[in-house]
Amino acid sequence: MRKTHSSLVLLLAAALCLLIGPTIASEAESNFNDDDDGVVEAVQDDTPALATDENGEELVYESPKYDPKQFHFVDHFDDIEKSQKLWVKSQAKKDDIAEEIAKYDGVWSWEAPQRIVWKNDIGLVLKSKAKHAAIASKLLKPFTFKEDKPLIVQYEVTLQEGQECGGAYIKLLSANKATDDLTKFNDKTPYTIMFGPDKCGNDIKMHFIFRHVNPINGSITEKHCKKPKDRLEEPFKDKLPHLYTLIVRPDNTFEIRVDHNIINEGSLLSEFTPPVNPPREIDDPEDKKPEDWDEREKIPDPTAQKPEDWDDDAPPQIPDPSAVMPDDWLEEEPEMIPDPSAQKPDDWDVDMDGEWEAPLVDNPVCEKVSGCGKWKAPLIANKEYKGKWRAPMIDNPNYRGKWSPRKIPNPDFFEDLTPFKMTPIGAVGIELWSMSNEILFDNIIITDDLDVAIDYAAKTFDLKRKYIDKESDTFLNKVMTYGKDNPWSWRIALVLIVTPLAFFFYRLMSGKKDTTATDKKTDAVQPDDKPSENKEDSTEESSPKTKKSDLEVKEGADAADNEEDSGKDSTEDVDGGASEEKETEETTSNKPRKRRVRKDAS
Repeated sequence: MRKTHSSLVLLLAAALCLLIGPTIASEAESNFNDDDDGVVEAVQDDTPALATDENGEELVYESPKYDPKQFHFVDHFDDIEKSQKLWVKSQAKKDDIAEEIAKYDGVWSWEAPQRIVWKNDIGLVLKSKAKHAAIASKLLKPFTFKEDKPLIVQYEVTLQEGQECGGAYIKLLSANKATDDLTKFNDKTPYTIMFGPDKCGNDIKMHFIFRHVNPINGSITEKHCKKPKDRLEEPFKDKLPHLYTLIVRPDNTFEIRVDHNIINEGSLLSEFTPPVNPPREIDDPEDKKPEDWDEREKIPDPTAQKPEDWDDDAPPQIPDPSAVMPDDWLEEEPEMIPDPSAQKPDDWDVDMDGEWEAPLVDNPVCEKVSGCGKWKAPLIANKEYKGKWRAPMIDNPNYRGKWSPRKIPNPDFFEDLTPFKMTPIGAVGIELWSMSNEILFDNIIITDDLDVAIDYAAKTFDLKRKYIDKESDTFLNKVMTYGKDNPWSWRIALVLIVTPLAFFFYRLMSGKKDTTATDKKTDAVQPDDKPSENKEDSTEESSPKTKKSDLEVKEGADAADNEEDSGKDSTEDVDGGASEEKETEETTSNKPRKRRVRKDAS
């Protein structure tokens, strides 16, 4: 019975692991993802949600108050009515593509993020995917690059659905007639700087592109910043807010920061391709290589002669001259013969198909001997084979080196030592094509004071991340994070939980005793009685046995009254049952009598 119980428990435990293990792991991971995408319950009134940082101070968000004089552009999007008056949705169409996808019809919305931290913190959200979307706003005042102050561009992006292919960059549109009407904003609208993250598949970029104007002919060339050393992956998959900051200084240096960390820096003069300044000299397009110019470093030795015994035509292999045809070789017997079992098809037409011939098969006679047909000696390596003779190589006495055209002054050369002085900026725009939706932009600012940008981030992004980081810094979230990164850990945890439970139930069930079980009663086989006439079997009687046990119960005295109560004795008599014997029947034959085996009384 115990063995049955233990087997049943272990079987149930194993089935539980196999059946609900993957479900729990999947559900746990799903719940973790839901936490990433989910909505933190917002308070019902207009007061912001309350939280505390590691020092116990309350984290309360209020739309930042700012001095417009410190900014060239600023929008926190919290005042929806005011913000919507700033931004203009593009109504343009792209050129050179199909009409049905040419229109900028992506949907923009002012709304709280999916993961609400404070209900009054609003952002600009691109709701649609696989559509062209463009929106722009005029600056409070143009940025002219003339003053001795840096350009600081800063904004937040939350890729709420992650990103597989698409960008989240912004464009600082050039101040000219092309940007007067922002309803015509499209991919060809002139911009001064493009900045922000972009990804498609495994190609991850942090764009910093500026359009440089040639001071000689006025032509414009895009200069692309070199990629940072470290690969930027987390912002595209963690679905959290990230802060992007670009700093361009009058000394032509730049910094790119993500969440206040510098990921790329350098000089406008050296870290961009193509470089800002062209080379001073270029190859002369009119220069041609002289006909007698010899670029060969080595040449065949003209004095070398081929040895007289060198045979260019000697084959690499020759028939073995020592080989002898085997005695049982059948030269007169063909290797292939017509298939004797083949029959001409009934529909064979000689006029149409020609004379019918049976297909050839291996000659079975040849299988019993060394071979059939014309015998040929096997091939062996030719000792006289040397290949084609070639003269050895020697240094070329006429070698003049690799030819290259002469250099001439570059007629388009210029030297711009102040590439910081770019085309003035008159508007900020977002022009995207993305395969992911729910891209949230927030707290876009353009200023010339780094301290102002840092202070603005402290009141917005930093406060938000403190709340999110504190919310995520719980034991459960740490476990969920580890489980998401290591899915196999859920199965191990499940086994560690189920195994002790199975052992507990096994011990519980095996510890029970069957109180109704009695010792098995058996009767020994009786030997046959000797033959006897007119005798009856005597009946056996068993005397009843009586068991008696006394149980005396005493109850303790009350400590306060010092009285003792004596218990009553109770006696329980147990009478043993007497077994009855059945009489055996006598046989009337001359055979010895047999006694029936006794049966327990029911």
